[in-house]
Amino acid sequence: MFGFLITIHILVSVALIVIVLLQAGKGADLGATFGTGASQSLFGAGGGSTFLGKMTATAAVIFMLTSLSLAYLSGKSGSSSVMPSKKPVAQTTPKVDKPAPTEPTAAPVAPQQSPKK
Repeated sequence: MFGFLITIHILVSVALIVIVLLQAGKGADLGATFGTGASQSLFGAGGGSTFLGKMTATAAVIFMLTSLSLAYLSGKSGSSSVMPSKKPVAQTTPKVDKPAPTEPTAAPVAPQQSPKK
């Protein structure tokens, strides 16, 4: 499904580029693009802009739908793995040895008294 959507997305992208490049500028005639002398005679009188406009709108809608579909499908957490026979290793925090104390923790020893004579 994912590969099919990517293929459609690429084809629509190329078609959208071609359709936009075929459209005439604001002041240019569409017939002049293909070397004809008549103004707007390629797709009929005034029909060229609406035909290419509809093609552009259709390609843009398909492009948006495939973009949203691909974004949705790639955002899903997949249960498949590249290496299905391996189990994921849980990450653990490394053990850090505590530094040795610099001072003794035992209580100080009182000096012994010598026996009285």
